[in-house]
Amino acid sequence: MARRVTVPGLFPPPDYAHAAVVETDRRLAFLAGAVPLDPDGELVGPGDLTAQTGQVLANLATALAALGCGLGDVVATTVYVVATDPADLGRVWETVRAGGLSLGPHTSTLLGVACLGYAGQLVEITAVAELP
Repeated sequence: MARRVTVPGLFPPPDYAHAAVVETDRRLAFLAGAVPLDPDGELVGPGDLTAQTGQVLANLATALAALGCGLGDVVATTVYVVATDPADLGRVWETVRAGGLSLGPHTSTLLGVACLGYAGQLVEITAVAELP
């Protein structure tokens, strides 16, 4: 079982942990970035951060389920958002929280970036999960 740590003396993080410790007798899955594409490879929610984040979370949940776990087993994420406005980052983070990734809590980094891999893509999430 992952031990999530909020470190005394550091600013208390909103809905995530400073660190997650997994003992070596456990299996970890390192997931490639989940992207806002549907099963046919079409972009979901062009120009819509919330819709794209929802699709990213759905795709991440599908990948985790294929490994026998779920969003609550995620111990670390990096959330990439094509944005320069912190309010846009906040909107994505609220969708992430509402989508179940804040369970745990897990460690996370939220980044504003200039560009992602698919035309029109605004959100991508990489994750590490502890397998049962």
